[in-house]
Amino acid sequence: MKKSPLSIKRVGLIANPEKPDCRSVVRDTAAAIVRTGRQILVDTPTAKLLGSGLPKACDIRQLARRTDVILVFGGDGTMLRVARDVAGSATPILGINTGGLGFLTAVSSTQANAVLADLWTGQFEVESRPLLEAVRRNHPSQLALNDFVISRSHVPRLIELEVRVDGVELTRYRCDGLIISSPTGSTAYSLAAGGAVVAPNAEVIALTPLSPHTLSIRPVIVSLSSIVQVRVVSPRVETLLSADGQVQIELANGDVVTVRRSKQSVQLARPAGSSFFGTLRQKLRWSGSTV
Repeated sequence: MKKSPLSIKRVGLIANPEKPDCRSVVRDTAAAIVRTGRQILVDTPTAKLLGSGLPKACDIRQLARRTDVILVFGGDGTMLRVARDVAGSATPILGINTGGLGFLTAVSSTQANAVLADLWTGQFEVESRPLLEAVRRNHPSQLALNDFVISRSHVPRLIELEVRVDGVELTRYRCDGLIISSPTGSTAYSLAAGGAVVAPNAEVIALTPLSPHTLSIRPVIVSLSSIVQVRVVSPRVETLLSADGQVQIELANGDVVTVRRSKQSVQLARPAGSSFFGTLRQKLRWSGSTV
């Protein structure tokens, strides 16, 4: 992984206005960027958060086309939303955590000024992360950076899902749901459900069942190039498809959801010298042996 050769002249700022600490951090960061003579572009919610004195807001897709890097202030939820919005763009996004745990937000809010100095000197690295795509017949496709989840709604009853991988039957789950996650999403819902931690550069998709009725059922890892088909066979239970836990779609009995690697990806920036395993140890408090 190489350091980015970008010469940064325009910086995009996208903030989650619902985070209490966002406003002061974004304002301080914006002021520091302006002092270097660089241009700032913001989306509409960020413009409202900051008030007057900044350039006119633009939509996120336009912002991605017009900037060299995008700073995202919030938690992982904000990063996931922005990642889907800028899918396919070559502009890297860098997360500044003003939320909770945050695996995707690589930098804490207290490190914002130090990170700016690293950006100006190219001391950061860019990873291309794959997106997943879910397709249903006669419906628009959906994108996810972390995962797709097919699950029951509020009714406390098991659903039945028939799963095929590359056209070959895998199994028929009776469960609360099924998580289909990218390597990036392995530290999200899949981890909480007992799935494996997957390095972000692994070329795999993880299938993690939620509360399966059969004890022998275990998470399954398949190739990132595989095509996963899930057919809903639950006639009396409302079933939902969600993308990154943010976009929800109701499914009907007999619906088939096809999940595959998208042709689009997203570019995630992080400070030079940081690593996935270092983040893992810090976020999950893996201290290791004291012997």
